[in-house]
Amino acid sequence: MSTLTGRSISTLRVAGQMARNAWDISWFGDGVEHERTPTELLYDEPHARVERVAPDAPVSGNPVLLVTPLAVPVTCWDLREGQSLAAHLTGADGSGPGRPTYTIDYGAIRFSDRGMGFEDWIDGILPTAVERISAAHGGAKVHLVGWSHGGTMSLLMGAHHPDLPIASISCFGTPTDYRRNPAYKGLFWVYDHLGPSFVVTPMAIAGGTTAPLTRLGYRWMAPVREITKPWTLLRNLHQPEVLARINAVDQFVDAMPGYPGRFFNQAIVRLVCEQEFVKGAVHLRDDLVVEMDRLVTPLLLIGSSADVLANAASVEAGVEAYRNADVTFLKVKGFSHLGLIASPRAQQETWPAVLAHLAAHDG
Repeated sequence: MSTLTGRSISTLRVAGQMARNAWDISWFGDGVEHERTPTELLYDEPHARVERVAPDAPVSGNPVLLVTPLAVPVTCWDLREGQSLAAHLTGADGSGPGRPTYTIDYGAIRFSDRGMGFEDWIDGILPTAVERISAAHGGAKVHLVGWSHGGTMSLLMGAHHPDLPIASISCFGTPTDYRRNPAYKGLFWVYDHLGPSFVVTPMAIAGGTTAPLTRLGYRWMAPVREITKPWTLLRNLHQPEVLARINAVDQFVDAMPGYPGRFFNQAIVRLVCEQEFVKGAVHLRDDLVVEMDRLVTPLLLIGSSADVLANAASVEAGVEAYRNADVTFLKVKGFSHLGLIASPRAQQETWPAVLAHLAAHDG
């Protein structure tokens, strides 16, 4: 009888925990909490809030700047425990000695920012961050680690300002030749047959992509996850760890800002459709053309065969395109776009490659 009672009590506890988990992930709950890694402000200027991650952690080596893409919250680097590249680089996750690590947050993108383009970041916002971080560490060169368009901006800045104190550049899911990605075939057909105006005019009128449109687009690029998510949640109500991972991604997507109109149009026309990375010259303005042959910084390019936004083939194209740089390419399997930097598997497969690249180019 006591055994049956014990089992009943255990069943009730599990049921109670499942009910609490269901409430937490519902619209009425507060989500599954994650304590962010502590940060310390270096400086805060328009579209550039730069913070040092885990400032009290014992570190050595050259500093790192995690280059956030536009239309993405800075929490991509610190998604949750076990999925925080920022904490891993500093050693704050208990992984061992780390290095000084910084993040940059661009803040909200509004209609008044519609005229901002790549040049605002590669010719102002990011070079300032590199110089300020370098100065804070006695003139040491800074490693850049970028994800998606964060990698794109890092590559453009490295080519446009080869004199900056940059030690190396590591890019997660950063395409060079978009024409190698079947996911963009529809866009290429419209561009090639109807012209660029059919692609860029709607965003030019709107001043960019709004935050809700950006979030919808990101979810649309992962249809299987969105379709199966309700069943996955129900099936794992008794597993807080699984729920926490799903909830962290949802909170991340829900915090996405938008793109400035000019930046979005440059990305679509110059980089995606015109393949200007491949051609070697990126035309941002009549008086600002970035010659990619000036890029001489050691590069690490990481691409996944399962990444819809930036498949491995489109990323690997950088090995041929950046002819004067020492380029290393790593192909991994089964990683989504966000998963490259913030999935549980990243700690075993992609993060170690970055750590090795940083160590090889310190000093």
